[in-house]
Amino acid sequence: MSTPSSRSSGRTAEVGHDENELADYGYKQELKRALSPWAVFALGFATISPVVGIYAVIQLGFVFSGPVWIWAVLIAFIGQLLVATVYAQLSSQFPMTGGVYQWVRRLAGPKLGWMTGWIYLAAAIASLSTVAYLGGIWMKALVGDASDSAGGLVLYGAVFLVVALGINLLGVNPVKHFLSAGIIAEGVASIVVSVLLLVFFLHNDIGILVQTLGAEENSGGSTLAGILTCLAVAGWAFLGFDATTQVAEEAHEPRRTVPRAMLLSFLFVGITVLLSGTAVTLSLRDPARAVTGEVGDPVLASVTEAFGAWTEKPFIVVVLIAFFACAVSIQTYIGRMVYSFARDRQIPFSTPLSRIGKKEIPHVALITTAVLAGLGLLLGLNGNAAATLISFGSGGFYIVFLIVAVVALWARLNGRWDPSRGSFAPGRFGLIINILAVAWLAFEVVNVAWPRAELAPASGAWVQVWAVIVVFSALILIGIGYLVVRKPHLEVQDAAAAAQRGDRTEKETGR
Repeated sequence: MSTPSSRSSGRTAEVGHDENELADYGYKQELKRALSPWAVFALGFATISPVVGIYAVIQLGFVFSGPVWIWAVLIAFIGQLLVATVYAQLSSQFPMTGGVYQWVRRLAGPKLGWMTGWIYLAAAIASLSTVAYLGGIWMKALVGDASDSAGGLVLYGAVFLVVALGINLLGVNPVKHFLSAGIIAEGVASIVVSVLLLVFFLHNDIGILVQTLGAEENSGGSTLAGILTCLAVAGWAFLGFDATTQVAEEAHEPRRTVPRAMLLSFLFVGITVLLSGTAVTLSLRDPARAVTGEVGDPVLASVTEAFGAWTEKPFIVVVLIAFFACAVSIQTYIGRMVYSFARDRQIPFSTPLSRIGKKEIPHVALITTAVLAGLGLLLGLNGNAAATLISFGSGGFYIVFLIVAVVALWARLNGRWDPSRGSFAPGRFGLIINILAVAWLAFEVVNVAWPRAELAPASGAWVQVWAVIVVFSALILIGIGYLVVRKPHLEVQDAAAAAQRGDRTEKETGR
C-alpha cells in the first residue's frame, strides 16, 4: 500500500522528469505543473464546448439547409476527427506550450513556424471575440433587455469578456474549478435536456432529417449551396480541440495526458453536439418556422415548448455558465500561446508578454489578448456580426489546420518526422489518416473562405462578405513584411540559449 510520502515522492520525480524533458528543448520550467488529466480534459471540453458549438451553428443551419443541417455537422465531425488524430500524434512527441508554432518550427523551419503561430493567434483572438459576442447575447437575455441595438450587443460582449478575464486572472486552481462547473453546466444543458426531449417530447419522425423544408430558397434555390454554407458554419462547432496542447508545460506526463485529453474531449463534444442537434430538430413543434427565421433560437424554443415557459431563465443561466467556461478556456490557451511566442522573442513587447506573475500565469499576455478580442467586437456595430465572426475565426483555424497537416505529411514522407516515437501512434493507418486530413482541410479552407453575402449582415459592408480572404491575405502580407524586416526567426536560438544560461546560473548559485 502506498503512503502519502511515497505518492509525493513519485509525483516529485514525475515533475522532475517533465522539467528535464522540457530542458532538452531549450526551455526552463516557469509555468506551474498543476494540471491533472481531468483538468486538461476539462480545458479541451470547455473550449470546444457542445453548448457554444450548437448555439453558434443551429440557427444558421436551419436557415440554409433545414433539418438536413445535422448531416453537415456529422461530416464536419468526421473531418475534424482526422485532424485531431494528426494533432494527437504531434502533441505526444512535442509536449510544449505553443503547440502548432513549436511543431511547424521544428518540422519545417522557423519562418513557417512563425507564420503559423501568427495566423493561429489572429484566429484564436477572433474566436474569443465570437464567443464573447454570443455570450453577450445570453447576458442580454438574462437581464431581460428587449432592445435590438447593435451597440448594446457589443457592450454586453465587452462586459462578458471582462468577467471571463477576471476569472482567468485568479490563477490556475480557480480556473480548474470553474471549468469543472462548466462541464456540469454543459452536461445539464446538452445531454440531460437532449435525452429528455428525445424520450418524451418528439414532434417529428426521423424522416425529417432528410428534408430541407424549403431552406434552399435562402441559398438561391440550390440545396447543394445551402448544405455547403451550412458545412462552412458547422466547422465552427469542432474548433479548439488543440487547446490541450497549449498547457503541455502545466500538465503532468504531457506526452500521454495531452493527446488523450484532446481526443477524448473531442469525441465527447462531437457526440454531444450531434445528440443535441438531433434532439432539437426532432422535438421542435414547427421546424419550418426555424427555416423562415420566425423562430430565432431553435434550442431555447424546443426547451420552453417541452418544459414550459418557466424554464427559460434557469436554462439561460446554465447556458451562460457554459459560455463563460468556453471563454475562460480560450483565454487560457491564447495566453499560453502568446507566452510561448514571446519567450522566443517572436513578437513586439516580448519581455512583458512572457512575464509570469505571482499566480504563475502569463497575466500580461492574458490581458493583452482580451483587449484585442474586445476590438474584434467592434464588428458588431454594423448589425448582427455572429456569422461574420464565425467565418473569420473558422477561416483562420482551418488555414492553420491545413498548414500543420501538410507539414506533418511532408515531414512523415521525407523522414524528418517519425510518428512512432510518440506515445500515441495509430500505426500503419497514420499515413492514410494524414492524407485524408489534408484533403478534408483543403476543401474546407476553400468552403469557409468562399465569399457569401448570406452570412453577412443585410446592411453589411463588402468587407464582411470577403472577410476571410481580405483579412487573412492582409495578415499574411503583414507577417511576411515582419519576417523580412525584423527577422524574428533568427532570435529563436538566442532566446533558447539565454533560457538555458539562466537555468544553469540558478543551479550554480543554488537558487
